[in-house]
Amino acid sequence: MVAGTSVGALIGAAYCSGLTIAELEEVAHRVRFTTFARWTLSRYGFATNDRMVSFLARTLKVQRFEELRIPLGVAATDFNTGEGVVFHSGPIIDSVRASCAYPGMFLPVEIRGRWLVDGMLSHPVPTRPLREMGAKRVLAVQLKGQWSKTTVPRHLFDVIGQSFAIAQDMMGTVWRSAADVVIEPDVAGFDYDDFKRADELIHVGEVAMRRALPEVRKWLEAPAETAAPGKAPALVARPAPMPAD
Repeated sequence: MVAGTSVGALIGAAYCSGLTIAELEEVAHRVRFTTFARWTLSRYGFATNDRMVSFLARTLKVQRFEELRIPLGVAATDFNTGEGVVFHSGPIIDSVRASCAYPGMFLPVEIRGRWLVDGMLSHPVPTRPLREMGAKRVLAVQLKGQWSKTTVPRHLFDVIGQSFAIAQDMMGTVWRSAADVVIEPDVAGFDYDDFKRADELIHVGEVAMRRALPEVRKWLEAPAETAAPGKAPALVARPAPMPAD
């Protein structure tokens, strides 16, 4: 089973709907910010992710949670209460849009009378929702990046992004306590909108996962614990040099 927050929800939905690894790579190479977002003038944000509706309609092989080949949880946050909301049923697309509604940048998404924003505010890495779904082993993937690359903010997005990056880091003990293994691909040096560097990012993820494989293989040799472990081993991988063309 899979649980995802923000872009993790988008990738999780695509994979659970039946996309192959090759198809996921193809999507990564062609997607750009304007594929799922457009700038707008609103008191609630500077952009809307409504283009994600048509993008996901074209990309996903099924449209409802009940049709997925692998159980999926999509995490979002109730704007009014701060409560984490995890979707497991109904239409997938709006749930993913809500999970990706980064506050200050994207407009909140209304679902069933609730205004929802990015799931990273409540479940930055949704390990606990996976436990609640029944998972006995949890493999967590954390994209720990520094939003601002300078000491002085360049614009509003730097202020918002770096503030959330700090808050997300401070919440680490909560979600790490529900993980067996934490994988942290080395995304230092990448920007949030580095879509054109898909090959490099895929390579960084591969390096991190290959380093984790020995630990994951141990799961096949021993029965899973029913309770969440106290401390998950963290696997931070530095990328090997990219092969020359």
